[in-house]
Amino acid sequence: MAKTKRDLTKMKTPHTYVIIFVVVVFAWLLTFLVPAGKFSTEDVEYQDANGDTKTRTVLKQETFRYDYNLDKEFVYDQLTDLVQQPAELAELGVDQEALEAVLDEGEKKLDQAQLDEVNLTDDTLYDMYGDKIYDKSEKLHKTAKVWGTDDFGGFGFLNFIFEGLVSGDKYGSAVGIAALILVVGGAFGIIMRTGAIDAGIYAFISKTKGLERLAIPLLFFAFSFGGATFGMAEEVIPFSMVMVPFVIALGYDSIVAVTVTYVASQVGNAASWMSPFSVAVAQGIAGVPVLSGAGFRLIMWFVITGLSAAYLSIYAERIRKNPLKSEVYESDDYFRHHIQKTAEEKKPFLLGHKLILLEMLAVLIWIVWGVTQKGYYIPEIASQFFVMGLAAGILAVIFKLDDMGINDIAKSFQSGAAELAGTAIVVGMAKGILLVLGGSEPTMPSALNTILHSIGGLLNGVPAMIGAWVMYIFQSLFNLVVTSNSGQAALTMPIMAPLADLVGVSRQIAVLAYQLGAGFVDAFTPVSASLIGVLGVARIEWAKWAKFQIKMQGFFFVLGSIFIFIAIAIGLQ
Repeated sequence: MAKTKRDLTKMKTPHTYVIIFVVVVFAWLLTFLVPAGKFSTEDVEYQDANGDTKTRTVLKQETFRYDYNLDKEFVYDQLTDLVQQPAELAELGVDQEALEAVLDEGEKKLDQAQLDEVNLTDDTLYDMYGDKIYDKSEKLHKTAKVWGTDDFGGFGFLNFIFEGLVSGDKYGSAVGIAALILVVGGAFGIIMRTGAIDAGIYAFISKTKGLERLAIPLLFFAFSFGGATFGMAEEVIPFSMVMVPFVIALGYDSIVAVTVTYVASQVGNAASWMSPFSVAVAQGIAGVPVLSGAGFRLIMWFVITGLSAAYLSIYAERIRKNPLKSEVYESDDYFRHHIQKTAEEKKPFLLGHKLILLEMLAVLIWIVWGVTQKGYYIPEIASQFFVMGLAAGILAVIFKLDDMGINDIAKSFQSGAAELAGTAIVVGMAKGILLVLGGSEPTMPSALNTILHSIGGLLNGVPAMIGAWVMYIFQSLFNLVVTSNSGQAALTMPIMAPLADLVGVSRQIAVLAYQLGAGFVDAFTPVSASLIGVLGVARIEWAKWAKFQIKMQGFFFVLGSIFIFIAIAIGLQ
């Protein structure tokens, strides 16, 4: 019998959940091979973009040590001497009687948990006695169990979804962004129910035939500017609610919509000359004057944004001419159906629709003002979008748009939030990867800290050009796991800045390698909560997104490498 050939073009791409689970298992297996390590930290002061003094907790790269068991004999002997020195105990903030009670239990019962309770932490002991406090006969691994919780047996990697979802706080990943996604989804559920966006898009397109090609580069520059100036990222999620159906209505696909919004914002972030969340923090930690090198970066931003917009325009034009070439043609049917239905029904663009769109514009301006001028973040943005959705619903009831009633406002909020519930779960799942690796806290033993230290050490003694390029590669790879710009700066810049001195390049170039790597890869990694949120809005599976984005990441990498080499050639300081 003749064997039937398998058509590889018809193979199903893995679901985002499947991809993340595979990564979680890989991360878990990695912790069996990589021993856990940790750093001590210190607070450093730096000047922000406004000239104000800020404080940031960063790791001390020379304090890296593997996780070892306590050398009980040595520590017990030292503390027996220390307990007789009241003045030194007072300086350390250690209660003499409490320490005596610990020592009375004997050397064998001594452990770090007891010492933590009397304010003799691992960092304090390490500062006093160095690595003599450890029994270095065995490097310890921080490997999660298969199943378990903090209360029963310790964290198990099969609990990564729940632990990921409840990690963080309302100001960030994962719980804050997951909540933001649900609120924004509910708000736009109300707005979409009013029909204002559909009617507005149809009215706009019918009056601007032939100008579609101008929209892509103009929008790309606009969102890139947002990323460059105020670190636009999570803010793109609600914007994409409007932009996805708009861009599809112009004849493109949802990949174009995500690229012209979220990817553009990350291009701006990568090439920024003033972002307070990346450039300012990294320069402050590296000891480089804040906003120095702005002229070089401004030119870089314009060139990279322009070339990236051209790259997207070529892809967009190919899709406009033949929509079937799109990887997301089938999933885009959801949006095309709504657009086609509006066009066939020829719904009039009523006063109520116009007022809702004006109200949306006013709230968007309020959000941009709040973020840039008042420092609004996730809690405020969520509240602002709820106000937007509620006001739109009330206007729809007043003007009887699509016969909407009060109950319809509640139902549409529920359905809108439900549509993005799966995306909110992905945010938690992605955060779970970091938890399985032991977390990103430099003071807590983890495989991630060991990897960070090891790769940093590899750069010693390499030529300047190679060293700077490897820094860029490292920052790009590190951002696959740690996507917070300020968080990555706090973890990597204390190591990369002095390494730049050793390999003979300026610290300004170390900052450049960081911002290019951190910015570009945010548009690709499934760990990015903001990206996953935008993909959820656009109904794009990450695997399909990756097929398109991996090529663009190659394009970004070439651009980033070129500007790293140019910076070295001109001696950027």
